[in-house]
Amino acid sequence: MSRRANSVLFVNQHYWPDVASTGQHLTDLCEYLAARGFDVAVLTGRAKYTAGAVEAPREESHNGVHIQRLSGTKFGRKSHLGRIVDYASFYVGVLRQLLAGPKHAGVIFLTTPPIVPFAGWLARRLRGQRYGVWSMDLHPEAEIEAGMVAPTGLLTRILRWTSDVGYRGADVVVDLGAYMKQRIGLKGVPASRTRTIHVWSSKEELVPVARDDNPLRRELGLEDKFVVMYSGNAGLVHDFDAILDAMRRLDGDDRIRFLFVGDGPRRKEIEAFAAEHRLSNFQYRPYFPRDQLRWSLPLADVHLISLRAPFVGVAVPGKLYGIMGAARAALFVGPERCESADSVRDARCGAVVDSASRSRGDSRDGRSRSGRLPRAVRARAQLRRVGDNAGRNVAGDRAPDTGSPAGRRLRTNFRGAGLRESPRTADTAAEYLDRPESEPDLHGLDRARPCIAGHRCFQRTISMLPWRTSVRLSPRRLLA
Repeated sequence: MSRRANSVLFVNQHYWPDVASTGQHLTDLCEYLAARGFDVAVLTGRAKYTAGAVEAPREESHNGVHIQRLSGTKFGRKSHLGRIVDYASFYVGVLRQLLAGPKHAGVIFLTTPPIVPFAGWLARRLRGQRYGVWSMDLHPEAEIEAGMVAPTGLLTRILRWTSDVGYRGADVVVDLGAYMKQRIGLKGVPASRTRTIHVWSSKEELVPVARDDNPLRRELGLEDKFVVMYSGNAGLVHDFDAILDAMRRLDGDDRIRFLFVGDGPRRKEIEAFAAEHRLSNFQYRPYFPRDQLRWSLPLADVHLISLRAPFVGVAVPGKLYGIMGAARAALFVGPERCESADSVRDARCGAVVDSASRSRGDSRDGRSRSGRLPRAVRARAQLRRVGDNAGRNVAGDRAPDTGSPAGRRLRTNFRGAGLRESPRTADTAAEYLDRPESEPDLHGLDRARPCIAGHRCFQRTISMLPWRTSVRLSPRRLLA
């Protein structure tokens, strides 16, 4: 039995009320579409992003979205083996539902668990089910770069084939940026079937909160501290070497505190480093509930984002727009050329610290590359001013105030620290500084307000797809 013409099923291992970032973005999108007349259903799991089971019924409707939660194992992300078992049990349940359950006008697969779009390819071959892929990350590229599988082994070849087939068979593939789009092209997906839609933050959830008015600062004893926060998953794709070194170098400065919020496979490594060096400027706490995001993100004075160089185009950290919505500056620790670095420069909401490159200033004055992040963190007043500009950028009030005296001091400090900040290259500095205050940076603003643009782009993308479900079942289709 088919659903009506505007029905769409989303498949992802995580959904409301889980804390996983992909689940939160999916929840935003599904509720947005449901409010605009789409018949929206979600096929998700019951395992929490961290560990244990989500406390929610197996089937329910929430804010116009029909949710079905599949039973399965619930080991969480504490170990590689536990994650693989959770993935496998969810995959079996998805395949059973796609082949034996009701057909939909279209199915959109996210990429948790890995290779799950291959289930869409099978359903298309066997039932004529049309589908798309929302590529939050790329597999098995992530596993290869993390060293979890050998680049040329038999298992890798099987994973590559299933992943590439799943992507090539989709009616549309939504990527998160230009670098990921290039990688998807290597899977054999024509550019005409890809759409770039950046992740978003909710303007209703995230509004600037004055530091003195934030109850979490008092609760955590951080009223008089300059808080440097890393919020989210501490995963294998993230670069923490420069961050840990900065924590060690700045430990003697009682005004600065490093706060990690969340969990992940590298949490124990980070906590072990802090214990080994007896750091007094560090604390790690679990995820805040989503209804406290309006307080937790503005808790920081500056946020850290990181990515290891091998994962450019494989993974795209999704926290930048939430940081901007909270009117805070971002320090991106990672390659100078990737989605996150480009976005920070385009929106002029922080700086890029590429510890793998050497700036011209380093060779002249002997500054080490490892010292760039501590010097950037010490630029406290300037970082706060950039955070205010980030908030105005999201709100769309006006272009970021980079021509002000504080903005010029920030550029001077960042250049002295060996950092690259907006504009994208030094050759275009005059253009940016000469732009009138009233003239908006349209590219930056468009990327900085994806809470509106992202939803609408998805709605247009889904509406334009030629969803068709009438097809004869033929064993030959499985081999085509």
